[in-house]
Amino acid sequence: MHRHEVLEGKVQVYRRVDGGNWHCSASVGGRQHRATAKTDSLSLTRQVAEDWYLGLRGKLHAGILKTEKTFKEAASQFLHEYEIVTEGQRSKRWTEGRGIRLRVHLLPFFGDLGLSEFTGGKVQEYRVHRMSSRGIANPHSKSNRPVSDKAPARKTLHNEIVTLRQVLRTAVSHGWLSHLPDISSPYRASSKVEHRPRFSPAEYKQLYKATGSFGQASCPPEWPLLGVLDADRASGPRG
Repeated sequence: MHRHEVLEGKVQVYRRVDGGNWHCSASVGGRQHRATAKTDSLSLTRQVAEDWYLGLRGKLHAGILKTEKTFKEAASQFLHEYEIVTEGQRSKRWTEGRGIRLRVHLLPFFGDLGLSEFTGGKVQEYRVHRMSSRGIANPHSKSNRPVSDKAPARKTLHNEIVTLRQVLRTAVSHGWLSHLPDISSPYRASSKVEHRPRFSPAEYKQLYKATGSFGQASCPPEWPLLGVLDADRASGPRG
């Protein structure tokens, strides 16, 4: 790795040994920032790095520079940890599914959002966005997949919210977020089916009276006689 310092060490420029474009790195507002110079010329990179650094300082003084971790950074950390920790426990397809949900749907919507800006209302905006955009969260996506006329299935949206929650939990575990916000749907109906454990004595009495009356009303007239004959045969011959 080739490295050089700019502005008396306030900015570092670097690139791989095998060449390629130069990159800039600097600490502003208590946070490390990185950017690509988009050139392989060192002299031009030095000028780009100076302008980039002074631009960051200007944004910091104006109060418009984000000095906290973003959802994109937390998502990157989550995927890195998830692939390592779940190796051998989750299938490769399952792990890839998390990355696909982030890349296609969650990152285009939340990517640059600061972690402290996450609220239940913001996540609800995402739900509305997904349902109203008919399954395509990023209209500028370069994917060749045809646009669907159907809204995403309930299970699909649920899996996306689960992935979102896991990313936020990663942020909490690293101290980037003080607590996990409530991102549950405010209008969600209960998905659990509750069963009654038993009838009350009064209800049970009403039940057996009703079934008894129904049995007597629907029983053919010859059934009682057949029952007497069967009982008579079971008692054996009479003396």
